[in-house]
Amino acid sequence: MIPMTSTAVSTRDRLLQCAEELLADAPYDAVSVRSICGAAHANVAAVHYHFGTKEDLVVALLNERLAPYWAQPLEALGADPSVTEVVDAILAPFLELNAQPNGRLYLRLLARVVDDADQSSWHGRWFTLDTWSALLTHVDAALARRRWALAFDLLMRSFSRTDAPLSDDAVAALRGFVIAGLSAP
Repeated sequence: MIPMTSTAVSTRDRLLQCAEELLADAPYDAVSVRSICGAAHANVAAVHYHFGTKEDLVVALLNERLAPYWAQPLEALGADPSVTEVVDAILAPFLELNAQPNGRLYLRLLARVVDDADQSSWHGRWFTLDTWSALLTHVDAALARRRWALAFDLLMRSFSRTDAPLSDDAVAALRGFVIAGLSAP
């Protein structure tokens, strides 16, 4: 791997920033690689060079912007957390992001790409089902993975559906439903 020069880092950062700005103003499908490169004053091959594809650029953007939100709650979990503690640790970043206009953008993008993205594209413990599945010790690993996949799908879709924050009642109902689904025998 060739070490990145300051110019390469600058181009990469400009691509991320411009993609974020364009995606804040237009639907995902309306934002092209060419428009991202144009806004970043970069060669049209720059996205391919730095990320591979538009989806990989968005995954990199989400990794960079969202990982810090989940790092502290994940680290704060004790050695043997309850399902409720785990759900609360996961919900805290969703709630924080839900309260911010750019946060809702990130949640919409996350909901769009997480199912389609290759798991190897994601970095950080919070992006992988294995991290969470290991916390459901009352069921086998395959069932734990399925339950977490359903829980995350529900959370992402619920938080990404609207431009307005979810109501407290909606969050409470969602929290209770996810806890019940993960706690079931």
